[in-house]
Amino acid sequence: MNKELLNCERVWLNVLPATMRPDLVDYGLLEPHAIGVRDGVIQALVPMHELKGSVPAHWQDMKGKLVTPGLIDCHTHLVFAGSRAEEFEQRLKGVPYAEIAKRGGGILSTVKATRAASEDQLYDLALPRVKALMREGVTTVEIKSGYGLTLADELKMLRVARRLGQSLPIRVKTTLLAAHAVPPECKDDPDSWVETICQEIIPAAAEAGLADAVDVFCEHIGFSLAQTEQVYLAAAQYGLPVKGHMDQLSNLGGSTLAANFGALSVDHLEYLDADGIHALAHRGVVATLLPTAFYFLKETKLPPVDALRRAHVPMAVSSDINPGTAPIVSLRMAMNMACTLFGLTPPEALAGVTRHAAHALGEQERLGQLRVGMLADFVVWSCAHPAELSYLVGVEQPVCRVVNGEETIHG
Repeated sequence: MNKELLNCERVWLNVLPATMRPDLVDYGLLEPHAIGVRDGVIQALVPMHELKGSVPAHWQDMKGKLVTPGLIDCHTHLVFAGSRAEEFEQRLKGVPYAEIAKRGGGILSTVKATRAASEDQLYDLALPRVKALMREGVTTVEIKSGYGLTLADELKMLRVARRLGQSLPIRVKTTLLAAHAVPPECKDDPDSWVETICQEIIPAAAEAGLADAVDVFCEHIGFSLAQTEQVYLAAAQYGLPVKGHMDQLSNLGGSTLAANFGALSVDHLEYLDADGIHALAHRGVVATLLPTAFYFLKETKLPPVDALRRAHVPMAVSSDINPGTAPIVSLRMAMNMACTLFGLTPPEALAGVTRHAAHALGEQERLGQLRVGMLADFVVWSCAHPAELSYLVGVEQPVCRVVNGEETIHG
């Protein structure tokens, strides 16, 4: 038996690895291999034809099944309370958003419900959303705050997100998005809210270790370039990387600003221009595509996928799970929509929820590929070809899901 495998705690034999390595074409498919894991890390990736002798004690023969890196949902808002279903119904009847907001709907209705909910209630509400992602093969998820819009409630949301990662076999990355909207208490003085974010919320979240990154909704209905820069400067003071909701409804130059701050990612990007693309390419910033929001809002302005591709900007794909514009709890559906609506190829879609999604979270050195030295987060699938992961929606296909080298579910 290969020496590296003999030193492993667990071995999965006869898997067909879609490694998602950038030095290999498409999915980075290899011949049948054995994957060996020790201390939560991939220690060996050995072709089956090289194996000789006895097998390790803790092994499983997967009989030629496909294995990919664990799927990564790198942009969600899945901790929230309340429902916007009635608002959805009203919009379909032709009621304008401004009228819905006037009636108490819109994001502030979610803010009101989230503020009223306890941490236990928010946890219980988020639990089935996270479990639905896990059943699809997700092993890492990013969760944003942004529906509390007070110091106490933003930290409450981040604590719930952390708790989900501690109590479930899934990695959770947290993002502080206090700059999601202006709370009603500051509607006549939005700059005061930005000051609160910079002087109180970012320091408190950093001190408590609750935030892995800081995000801003830079848009004419959100926060200006100057306000966004103010938040980014405050995040930098506390060593927190930044992200951005950018260029979804208009182009304010937010992607270029975020790139200048070395952002992990900029997300949405329907109105991204050539200057923004150049900035992302120059600084190696990930462009995260959110096709579920595009679909749900019935948008017509497509993100510039061809231009991003030509500029070699890495494109992540995410579900954007949220109650207002993307109530679709399925990363696999987002992969399908990225192909059918945005024109990604299935290999690009899978890279978008593995290698590039890891990059969007600053985890590209640990996650998103199958190679020796990476964390042992991977999924064994019942499908015959990796294109099925973008093609077929609604059927649970994971045979086993591995996080930190531990098998967590069986299909």
